[in-house]
Amino acid sequence: MDQSAVITAERLTRRFGGRPGHDAVRGIDLAVRRGELFALLGTNGAGKTSALEVLAGLAQPTSGTVRVLGQDPFRSRRLVRSRIGIMLQSRGFAADLTVAETVSTWAGTLTSPRPVDEVLELVGLLTRRNVRVRQLSGGEQQRLGLALAILGKPEVLFLDEPTAGLDPAARKQTWALISDLLLSGTTVLLTTHQLIEASALADRLAILRHGRIVGLGTPEQLAATRPARITFHLPTAASPPHHPTSTPLPHLPQVVATINDSFVTLETPDLQSTLTEVLAWARDNNLHLHDLTARPASLEEAFLAITGSSEEVAA
Repeated sequence: MDQSAVITAERLTRRFGGRPGHDAVRGIDLAVRRGELFALLGTNGAGKTSALEVLAGLAQPTSGTVRVLGQDPFRSRRLVRSRIGIMLQSRGFAADLTVAETVSTWAGTLTSPRPVDEVLELVGLLTRRNVRVRQLSGGEQQRLGLALAILGKPEVLFLDEPTAGLDPAARKQTWALISDLLLSGTTVLLTTHQLIEASALADRLAILRHGRIVGLGTPEQLAATRPARITFHLPTAASPPHHPTSTPLPHLPQVVATINDSFVTLETPDLQSTLTEVLAWARDNNLHLHDLTARPASLEEAFLAITGSSEEVAA
């Protein structure tokens, strides 16, 4: 395990309901380095929130060990709590308090909180400071939860689906705030099922499926586990001998070609070399390739392949 990590888990499990019960987290190992954003990615029910609650010290693991800033976050909560911030999906705000009163009340539990108006401005709620919580939209309550999580200037920040329910503008504002926190040295562990969010924010991520880590690495590393793709339409006059499968591309034995009428799809582990060969092949055969596209594999393709999921993933 990485000794420089500020969050570690070894063989972490969490079971609900005793035996036989339900194993929400099934023996995961991870290490989150200081100053990075680590994302737990998965569809609903993958175990993301169950894992985050244990890592943040809100629940005790059924088995395995967890350390945050060198301490057991559950047993040594008093030592850890002042140094971390937590934002959960279930918020439990007092409906009759105003936004400012809610933040001020929470600030009273902290050693050195940010000024109330400063944190409200950071999350875009300054103009709503005197509005009662019950009058806030779901997205505004989400931002209020983020305000409380960062109020104490935490060294480590746990965020459970931080942009769920936000409109596109608020989502981008939240991403920018999280990026600024990272630049200031905060370590962030967040859960998300949004692939765009994971790609935009995460230094590294773990893909969870049924409580197990089934993929681990940077977004680029995970995307690279899938082949890049080149597609084009052959000229209608082109005869079968002109098809790429009839003229094998040299030095690229791993290229998989699929031809459907005149539409060609090439899957390759080396996009640049394959594209170079395709263009040279088209030139030598005097072919104009219609609708030519070339793109690397995406995190979404890797996610679906790794999890074996055919369900739609939020963008």
